[in-house]
Amino acid sequence: MSAATTRSRTARTPAPDRLCAEAVDLARAAAEEAAAPGVVGEHVALVSEGDRVVTHYFESKEPGYRGWRWAVTVARASRAKNVTLDETVLLPGSDALLAPEWVPWSERLRPGDMGPGDLLPTEAEDPRLEPGWTGEDEPLPNSAVSDVSQELAALADAEDAELTTLPGTSRGSIAAVAEELGTRRARVLSRYGLRLAADRWDEEFGAKTPMAQAAPASCVTCAFLVPMAGSLKQAFGVCANEFAPADGRVVSLSYGCGGHSEAAVMPKPPKPAPHALDTMQVDDYPLRPAEDSGSVPVQPDGSTEDLGHS
Repeated sequence: MSAATTRSRTARTPAPDRLCAEAVDLARAAAEEAAAPGVVGEHVALVSEGDRVVTHYFESKEPGYRGWRWAVTVARASRAKNVTLDETVLLPGSDALLAPEWVPWSERLRPGDMGPGDLLPTEAEDPRLEPGWTGEDEPLPNSAVSDVSQELAALADAEDAELTTLPGTSRGSIAAVAEELGTRRARVLSRYGLRLAADRWDEEFGAKTPMAQAAPASCVTCAFLVPMAGSLKQAFGVCANEFAPADGRVVSLSYGCGGHSEAAVMPKPPKPAPHALDTMQVDDYPLRPAEDSGSVPVQPDGSTEDLGHS
C-alpha cells in the first residue's frame, strides 16, 4: 500500500450517522436544559466526530457571547437504535467575541497599580537583586578584617598564648557596624537593578524629555536639587521644588524645567528717589501767640499806686 493511499484513508471524515444526525430535537432539549431559557437559537450545523458520533451546533443568544454556539454531541452504540446524549458545551465560533489571552500577574503589573495593603512578592532569583551581608558568613578572605584575624590566630598557635580579639573583628561588632551603615540586608540592588532604575528615571525625567529641552538650565546647577547617596549621586538627585513638575521625584542631573532656582531671579524693588520739596513734613501752629510776640507786655510795668490815683 502506498503512502498516499494511507494518508487519504486516515484523513477521511466518516459520513454522519443517520440516526444521530436526525436527533436534533434531543440535542436541542439538552442545550436548553444546560442554558438559560430562550438563549438557544437555530440549528446551524452538524459535524461527524467519528463512527456513530455527531455534534449538533445551535446558535447562542446569550448576551455577551456573540458568535458562540451550543455544541451537543450525541452517539449511538453499535447495532443500537437509540441515540444517547454524550456532552453539552458552549464553544466559540470563528467570529466569536473572546477574552484576551491570559497574562501572568507579574507581566500585567504596571507602576501605580499597588494600593494600601497590597503585597508584591519578589522572585528568589530576581536579577535586579543580589545577596547582601547577613552576618551568617565569615568575612571575605581578601578583607582586612580576615587578614588580621588569621594573623592573630597563627601567632597564638605559635606562642600558645591566649588570643585577644581586637575591636571590630568579632561578628557582633561587624553586625553592629553593618547595621549602623544600613547594609545589614538580606538582598541589595544588583548592577542590573541599578541600571534598570537609572534607565527608567532617565526616561521619565531626563535630558531627552520635552520639559528638559525647553528648560533654561539643567538640574545640576539648581538649588532645589537634593543630591543622592552612593554611586547614583553622579547622575541623579531629588527635586525639592514644590512648584516643579518633578517635585519629590528622582531626576537626572541633565534634566531641567522652568522652575530652576537661577532661571529668572526676581529683581529687588527700586528705591524711590527723595522728594525735592518735602510736602510730607508736619508744621506746628500754636493756638495762642507767644508772650514775646506783641508790642504790649502782658504784665504791667509797675504798681498803679505810684501814679497817685486813689
